[in-house]
Amino acid sequence: MAKRTGHLQRFVIFGSYVTAQPNPNDIDVVLVINDAFRLEECPIESRGLFDHAVAQARYGASIFWIRPGLLIGEGVEEFIAYWQLKRDGSRRGIVEVIL
Repeated sequence: MAKRTGHLQRFVIFGSYVTAQPNPNDIDVVLVINDAFRLEECPIESRGLFDHAVAQARYGASIFWIRPGLLIGEGVEEFIAYWQLKRDGSRRGIVEVIL
């Protein structure tokens, strides 16, 4: 669904879903969407991806999204690296899905 927008640049999965846990309890996703993306022009079936509460209820996933032009003082790589850090300073697994 994210790819159907025509604006998906990167699809990153992190959290317990990409660990060795036998039964991960959640999936966390970061969508990097290009700067030309406009939610009101998004296909209706994809819009739930861009509302955190709707995505959690509908897909059982915590979905976060960003347009690179909205990042202040950092690039996409730094933004993703930040998400790789846990609160205790250790690193969590991250998988980028190439579509």
